[in-house]
Amino acid sequence: MAQATAHSKRTAKQQGRKRSDFWAVGKIDVPFFLLVIIILTIGLVMLFSASYTYAYYNYNGDSAYFFKRQLVWSVIGVVAMLLVSKVRYDYFKLFAIPALLLSTALLVLVLILPPMVASKPDFHRWIVIGPLQFQPSEIAKLAIILFCAWSMEKNHKKITGKMLNQGKLSRWVKSISNGKIVVYESFLMLCLYAGVIAATALLVYKENHLSGAVLILAIGVVMLFLGEVKQHWFILIGILAVAAAIFFILNPEILEKYAGERITAWLDKSFEPRGARWQTNNSLYAIGSGGLFGTGLGNSKQKHLYVSEPQNDFIFAIVCEELGFIRAVGIILLYVLLVLRGVVIGLRAKDRFGALLSMGIVFQVGLQTALNLAVVTDAMPNTGISLPFFSYGGTSLVMLLFEMGVVLSVSRYSRLEKS
Repeated sequence: MAQATAHSKRTAKQQGRKRSDFWAVGKIDVPFFLLVIIILTIGLVMLFSASYTYAYYNYNGDSAYFFKRQLVWSVIGVVAMLLVSKVRYDYFKLFAIPALLLSTALLVLVLILPPMVASKPDFHRWIVIGPLQFQPSEIAKLAIILFCAWSMEKNHKKITGKMLNQGKLSRWVKSISNGKIVVYESFLMLCLYAGVIAATALLVYKENHLSGAVLILAIGVVMLFLGEVKQHWFILIGILAVAAAIFFILNPEILEKYAGERITAWLDKSFEPRGARWQTNNSLYAIGSGGLFGTGLGNSKQKHLYVSEPQNDFIFAIVCEELGFIRAVGIILLYVLLVLRGVVIGLRAKDRFGALLSMGIVFQVGLQTALNLAVVTDAMPNTGISLPFFSYGGTSLVMLLFEMGVVLSVSRYSRLEKS
């Protein structure tokens, strides 16, 4: 009887240890957490200020329509962030392949489903499930990062060619053309990642989501760099990217109609001032009228039905108009600090997977922010890309805060000084 009792106690302890292994230990990185909360809070305030006029005229006089919904999603997202931060990030390796397969399936599905907006029959970006709607491209961004982080840690020696330097040729090294040409593992791994990234970007592009496709490609290049793919390939990638950009700028008609039209509108500032140039022109008016110190919170004129749907992609134009250049630069610096802190967390992570995961996620936020600012300031064609933590969108906000939770999970095991 005593032996059975002792055995049951040992079993209970073992089960307890297994259950506890799932939950992360250690403290989260407080600076990163505070930066997320500060940016999110400013984003909520500016969302209400930017959207109340549009909401009043389009949603039966409910000026707080967008704000109330975004606030609810923010609370859900913060709760999700805190819960995810308590999960050991090692367990996310289990979802690397399933997440990639799921995102690919959703990207194919959204092309088959009828468009959500009847006035835009070529735009297949959203999937609607009951009261919820989401863009599969949001899942695809995290799926690419997760897959690359998992696979690049697992295949690091193959990527860097260290296995060949040790004189050990693996089964993936193949000789062709009577042995005159050798295809090395590092090149094969590059082809694998390039294929996955390019296929995902192509599916996103077919949704008529050019900016989303560009962002996927940019994330992929960053992950290849972080994964230590040989540097000479980046020279080739850079040449191809510049050549492709020049080619499509000079031949916009080759692209989908909406994308080609927006490139034309970007090049020709007088093109359709009441059509393709309307949103961008009014964005520039808003930024210019803000001056150094702004017109004051709530005092934007361009949000009064001039900037189309100011709560979405062009919300930063209203930020510049109401808060002014100096405060707008301050907000940009908050994003820069968020990215830099995420990079520090990654550099001090306990393993390569954590490093790649953390840095990949914060670089995604940085890249998306940079693309949004470029569109708002007319530095690149208006392709429609949201500003993280500011633009309206419930499910995308929850997804973003979920990703911040993953970074916080990594931070629990990073070699950082924590208060």
